[in-house]
Amino acid sequence: MSSNMQILKVCEYCKKDFIAKKTTSACCSDNCAKRLYKDRKRNEKIKLAEVETKSKKMLSVAIVKDEFEIINAKQYLTLIEAALLLNVSPLTLRRWTLAKQIAASKSGKKWIFDKTLIMPDKRF
Repeated sequence: MSSNMQILKVCEYCKKDFIAKKTTSACCSDNCAKRLYKDRKRNEKIKLAEVETKSKKMLSVAIVKDEFEIINAKQYLTLIEAALLLNVSPLTLRRWTLAKQIAASKSGKKWIFDKTLIMPDKRF
């Protein structure tokens, strides 16, 4: 059953006027429909990536708050804990330690930091 309807519409992709034979038509041609579909999928992936990034940022902040409470209870810290406390990367802290800018001792393969020596002006 064919319809004899002719509806003037605007293509959602190329924004040109066209005559649609169906009320559900959104694009003027098959190529525009394919491109519009591809754009929609691309935008969905971008939004999903943005949401994942935001959730990872929020998750890392929550973990840091919990770890910060644990770090405050300790006298001796590992490399990662000391880096979190000083707000630097572990690689930077390791470089400072090897350059003798921060006092640390090595226990086996791990660096141990005394909290009072790395931040003497702070009271914990």
